[in-house]
Amino acid sequence: MFKRWLLALLARVGLIVLGLGCCLALAYFLACKPDSTRHSSLWSGGSTASKERYQALLQEREDSHKHYVNSLNKQISELKEALGERTQQLQEALDKAKVKGILPQGLESLKKRPAQTDLKEFFRSQLNQAEVLSGVKVSSEYEVIPYDAFTLQRVYQLETGLTKHPEERPVRKDRRDELNGAVESALHVLNGPLQHTDPSRRKTTFSPADFIQGLSRSERGRGTVYELVFKGDSPRDFTQLLLFRPFAPVLKVRSDRVDTSRILVNIIVPLSKRLDTFRQFMTNFRRVCIQQDGRVHLTVVYFGRDQIHQIKAIIDQTTRETRFRSFTLILLNEEFSRGRGLEVGARAWKRTQNVLLFFCDVDIHFTAEFLTSCRLNAEPGKKVYYPVLFSQYNPSVIYSNLTQPPPLQQQLVIEKESGFWRDFGFGMTCQYRSDFLNIGGFDRRITGWGLEDVHLYRKYLHSKLMVIRAPSRGLFHLWHEKKCADQLPQDKFTMCMQTKALSEASHGQLGALLFRQQIEAHSKLQKGKS
Repeated sequence: MFKRWLLALLARVGLIVLGLGCCLALAYFLACKPDSTRHSSLWSGGSTASKERYQALLQEREDSHKHYVNSLNKQISELKEALGERTQQLQEALDKAKVKGILPQGLESLKKRPAQTDLKEFFRSQLNQAEVLSGVKVSSEYEVIPYDAFTLQRVYQLETGLTKHPEERPVRKDRRDELNGAVESALHVLNGPLQHTDPSRRKTTFSPADFIQGLSRSERGRGTVYELVFKGDSPRDFTQLLLFRPFAPVLKVRSDRVDTSRILVNIIVPLSKRLDTFRQFMTNFRRVCIQQDGRVHLTVVYFGRDQIHQIKAIIDQTTRETRFRSFTLILLNEEFSRGRGLEVGARAWKRTQNVLLFFCDVDIHFTAEFLTSCRLNAEPGKKVYYPVLFSQYNPSVIYSNLTQPPPLQQQLVIEKESGFWRDFGFGMTCQYRSDFLNIGGFDRRITGWGLEDVHLYRKYLHSKLMVIRAPSRGLFHLWHEKKCADQLPQDKFTMCMQTKALSEASHGQLGALLFRQQIEAHSKLQKGKS
């Protein structure tokens, strides 16, 4: 009796899968139906140009449907695989029933409701438990799961593993297939039949060339989330997709069109002296913010009176030569405090617009691509962006075999011998002013160097806001001589010295310097033997 019921259940599951395959095939044929009105208008002139245009349109539609067919085939194969696994589970349950003489609990649940409904509820529960649509409170920064950033060619990761490469082409084939599969699933969504029903979307066909960058993060026991960004209809228009893979076929969670053309970034820089570094910062600001981006405001909070006239002269010269006037200079005649400077700069914004804040240091080099990531990964009331910057090693150590280091632009490469991901730093961040004020800002009791950024970071982790923590390929910390003042408290002095040691060179390069005499002695010995 039980065996006949089990065979009947398997037959029902097979019919459900077969019906689903027929529905998918019908949807494909309906999507492939040509638009006779559009074709007749293209051919009405009968000219050669119209024929070429029609052929180009046909080729574009053919490429789109190839992507669509490949995605359908992939989904059908995944459904067949899921059916096979379900069949195997039923067979194992049947074997247990024969041995123990009882009906297993798993089969009782299958008897109560169809397997397809059970799977949908499981996927939905995984989505609700994962940190996808809203932030999850964590007790400390050590519990945060960082994102990996990736393009079609490279993956930028914090957990480098055995290779120790901060960026690389994925070595494991399953990792490559996973990321490519996420991009293909996104293209399937964007190029599917439903895209033509959206009147606000003018772009007809998306291709892998439109993919800009993605973020991915896996939570054990729940699944993997992907945030993918594609080019839109204009250079400042983007399409952002949020996908979730609950250790099963990928589910679409949300698809948003993001227009960054009106998002102004207020770059706040606390400063005390460091005239040459500020001059270098303004050179990069001209090239990136004024010439390339144009949608920024610079707020400089200056402590003390030394070199203030030179600082004003640099800003005035930039204004005269570029006609860019979106500057604010705030003077504080008090001891330098990074947290105090950022707090004053954020609260000094007098416009009604809820501006996007980028907390930055004067020794930071950023690109226009980073400013785009800043706009895409921060959202008022929902998300704050904590990028992990790439910290440059001491150029005199890295390029010790050269007479002088190469130009700065040639030094900004992401390699394990040139720098490291500064995953212990939380000072560079993008967040909206409303979120910063609602969270309470910085701890004003902290003065000098360090810890104020960690306290703010922990506040966001304890809130309902989602913290986007991922390596950024467009954000660099330029090397400079680090001085740890004797008047610092012991904990801050120790932290400062540890940072200084990490910033000099890689482990291998420091080892070569430490054992230089032994290496040179061995080299002379080998030459003498030869």
